[in-house]
Amino acid sequence: MGADTPGMAAETAEAEQDVPWLSAEQLREWQSLMALLMTLPAAMDGQLRRDAGVNLFEYHVLAALSEAPDRTLVLSDLAVVARGSLSRLSHAITRLERAGWVVRRTDTDRGGRRTEARLTDAGRAKLEEIAPGHVWQARHLVIDVLTPEQLTGLGDAARAITAATLAEAPASCDEPS
Repeated sequence: MGADTPGMAAETAEAEQDVPWLSAEQLREWQSLMALLMTLPAAMDGQLRRDAGVNLFEYHVLAALSEAPDRTLVLSDLAVVARGSLSRLSHAITRLERAGWVVRRTDTDRGGRRTEARLTDAGRAKLEEIAPGHVWQARHLVIDVLTPEQLTGLGDAARAITAATLAEAPASCDEPS
């Protein structure tokens, strides 16, 4: 049956009446959040591409590895930390390997076969080179334009939204659409 049949149209109309539509104020705040989500990552990504030749996801991969014990993480764990799918991570790791910043290896010591990524000394040096520009951009676009109270509120809101999002997410890490 098509959606244009009388029965389906009535069900759709009834479902729409049950939707708790946003108030004008809620809509304004929602639209502000959507604008932030669309513009901030692009601005952060653009700075890294322009100044360092890496994208924002690759930067997060390098940073996650730099903070890991022995600068090494299993790829599935790294995908979770970097907030990307294994496919996206694999492409990023391949590019970072070509640059000499990461090496991939198979670990069979822990009762199975797992692929790990390790940050090389050159990768650590690259991260140390590009981190100041990234931090400057974060300060310029976010930290310095907010009061300490706004920044705390933003952090609280971001953690609450992230927790709700992760509670809804499937067990595997999917690519953002």
